[in-house]
Amino acid sequence: MPLMTLANLRQSYGTQVVLDGATLSVEAGEKIGLVGRNGSGKTTLMRVMVGALEPDTGARQLQRGAKVGYLSQDPEFDPEDTVRDAAECAFVELHELHRQAKELYEEMAAPAIGPAELDRLLKRQARLDAAIKTAGGYAIDHKIDATLHGLGFDDSQFGLLTSQLSGGQKGRLGLARLLLEAPDLLLLDEPTNHLDIAGRRWLEEFLAEEYGGAVMLVTHDRWFLDRVVDRIVEVERGVIRDYPGRYQQYVQLRQERQLTQSRVYEKQLDKIRQEKLFIAKYKTGQRAKQARGRQTRLDRFKRDELVERPIELDVMRLQLPKGPRSGDLVLAAEGITKRYGDLTLFDNLDLVIRRGDRIGVIGPNGIGKTTLVRCLLGELKPDEGSVRTGTRLSIGYYRQLQKHLDLSLTVWQYLQSVICALENQVKASEQQARDLAGAFLFSGDEQDKALGDLSGGERSRSVLAGLVAGGHNLLVLDEPTNHLDIPSAERLESALSRTRRGGYEGALILITHDRALLQGTCDKLLIFQGDGNVHLFQGTYRDWLDRQRSRKEEEARRGEGRKSKRRSAKPQAARSDSNANDNPLAKLSTGRLEERIEAIETRIEELDQMMLDPENYTNGEKLRQLQAERGKGVQELAALEAEWSRRADDA
Repeated sequence: MPLMTLANLRQSYGTQVVLDGATLSVEAGEKIGLVGRNGSGKTTLMRVMVGALEPDTGARQLQRGAKVGYLSQDPEFDPEDTVRDAAECAFVELHELHRQAKELYEEMAAPAIGPAELDRLLKRQARLDAAIKTAGGYAIDHKIDATLHGLGFDDSQFGLLTSQLSGGQKGRLGLARLLLEAPDLLLLDEPTNHLDIAGRRWLEEFLAEEYGGAVMLVTHDRWFLDRVVDRIVEVERGVIRDYPGRYQQYVQLRQERQLTQSRVYEKQLDKIRQEKLFIAKYKTGQRAKQARGRQTRLDRFKRDELVERPIELDVMRLQLPKGPRSGDLVLAAEGITKRYGDLTLFDNLDLVIRRGDRIGVIGPNGIGKTTLVRCLLGELKPDEGSVRTGTRLSIGYYRQLQKHLDLSLTVWQYLQSVICALENQVKASEQQARDLAGAFLFSGDEQDKALGDLSGGERSRSVLAGLVAGGHNLLVLDEPTNHLDIPSAERLESALSRTRRGGYEGALILITHDRALLQGTCDKLLIFQGDGNVHLFQGTYRDWLDRQRSRKEEEARRGEGRKSKRRSAKPQAARSDSNANDNPLAKLSTGRLEERIEAIETRIEELDQMMLDPENYTNGEKLRQLQAERGKGVQELAALEAEWSRRADDA
């Protein structure tokens, strides 16, 4: 029996039909991605599923005893609760069960209890023990701490009052509480919105490998979908369509369906054109009656059989205007440092950006990525060092706040005012602006909307379209996909991709947690590692992941090799000579020396595993402690192995 079934749901708001005959079933343990353009009805569907909205028509059936959890975009907390208290509220039911168990044990300890009563209490104890185990058992402290750490909270924040948290922190805390509640069906609406890359990786691993319940999630993170879900449900024009497999399979299947639909649509248009020609030719005269009959049949055909024009998902066919050719050097930073009090964002950083470079900037939230960009662009002055700019630069900068917009302009008018004309044109034409708007998913009617009437995502899409086609030779994009749905993010990636013919050819600095966008547009990474350490990696995001994996495997092999070498070699015992006074290790026996080497190698391996644990690598203070301990261990190990090698050479 399905965990939940929805049958023939219909929901409208005024004249807008959001769900039109939607039917869906969810099995226990399924992982489902819910996709569709912004405003297509995804959130409405989830509200029906959680029981917060009664549809106009249709039925919802939930398996008896099953629990549904929903991630609200604006979670509520007791303002007097700390972060940890709020997370622990997920176990209210468990605490009540523990209270009942304690009372039960007191009853069972009564001296005058009879055999029949004791048997009844023992049966109740068995039921309570089973319920306690299901609700989380006794070891919940580790679960709470691990979940909070995984979602980006460090120990120093556990005692903060929820009233002191930012909107993003409240969103992450609401997600932590919901994950700890572990409902049978988990509904997540944009769970990655406030998560950096480390948090997203932790959450996708948790949902894919640890969470046993069913999950339905809405996210614009395509990598996240590909790693978590095994089924895609699409909402488009009020209709639900089911696709097996992960996101990339869905893209392929949807393109095939749209191609078929497009061919049918074009054939139907041909038929309509032919009928209209006949009707226009014979609407008067001897064949007027036949023409009127055809008009009636045509109206019926258009009402009942005409398929809708498909919303395209393929690579946009758009020619972008080229900006002026910049000098080979775009930007050069020499020894720049920026601090705020005791916090060092970047220290003595050298960076050269050349014409055509595509650099992705990654790192945890609040670590200094935007500050670095502002220093490079001259908006902030570094505490130390200098920045040089190249010649003939035209910079397009996407910020989170769009205060510069004239909100009275329509979409196409705004684009016409900011984009460059194509070759042989004096200025950008209305048609060029409308073509660009269409490529960025603005339909005909939407192109005539004023910017002030657009949603946040639509306005962001307008600005990004204008920047991409603005003739700039340096684009700086700070979290451009935060408010974009997946089709819009794919349009942006397509426009920025160097591999697409006619795409953007200039230099790019991209700050984002969107790993698909990183992989599709950038061939270098600027990685913020904390404590002022910023590293430039030559390669794509996938190359970086492969490099990390290979490095860990190589370190593991080296550790095994050193152990094997010591097992086969026979160094001589420690000698008492004049060098012993200068080298305290020379006083150790060979056996003690090898024991110490083994112990440090084991500890380094333990530290490496601890640093891979999301509970630790998302806790800045803890990670620094582990790194410091590992560094000391590596230094001591080098000295010990040098002494061991000296004895082996002398043997």
